[in-house]
Amino acid sequence: MRLSQRLRVVLGDDASWSSDHEGASGTALRVTSGGRVFYVKHGPLAAAEHLRLRWLRGRVPVPEVVAFDDPVLVLADVGAASLEAAAPADLGDLGAVLGRTLRLLHATPVAECPFDGRLPVVLDRAGANVRGGLVDPDDFDDDHLGLTPEAVFEQLLARRPREDDLVVAHGDFTPANVLLPASGEPVVIDVPALGVADRHRDLALVHRELDGDLAAWEKFLAAYGLVDHVDEELLHYYRLVDELL
Repeated sequence: MRLSQRLRVVLGDDASWSSDHEGASGTALRVTSGGRVFYVKHGPLAAAEHLRLRWLRGRVPVPEVVAFDDPVLVLADVGAASLEAAAPADLGDLGAVLGRTLRLLHATPVAECPFDGRLPVVLDRAGANVRGGLVDPDDFDDDHLGLTPEAVFEQLLARRPREDDLVVAHGDFTPANVLLPASGEPVVIDVPALGVADRHRDLALVHRELDGDLAAWEKFLAAYGLVDHVDEELLHYYRLVDELL
């Protein structure tokens, strides 16, 4: 990764770089310098995340943007583990924290959000991933194993629902993307896919992550509290969408 002179000054000459950290995916590097910890991302997703973090600031707790020099994004360390790493033994407690966090995000006025995460945008991206051979069917959830990426995409096109219940959706809302500092106020991370979308796009991933635990799901819904009815077909549809992203 090539850094501009400005970013080299920000990170310091004694910077120690590591890809060995919680949630390491190859797109974020942990940098320690001068007693501080930073996370550095680069590429198109980093640019997309920078725009969304700037917009989210003051609306939802997110990491501080230390610097951005396209396409490199430097974030301050929040100093907290994710809910995935520090998940409570009781899935119900995990569901409640996820519910409170998602409630705050989904309560953000849609009219204020400049980012589009609706199906035309998402399905275009999914189709490009399929055509580019970027989808590994071996990584599909157990109930989708045996399907090809092409078959999944055909199902998504054939069953495409209306989008009547729009919110500001995270797009990848999982325990790994929620940090819980000692203050107890969750911090949302990894937001390059954030945009206006049907709320079931996020609900579907929470439902999957709670692994069929009905009590935990009910605690999530009680904490979330913004929806009177959850559409089971939409939960399944948006889980299929996630397989291709």
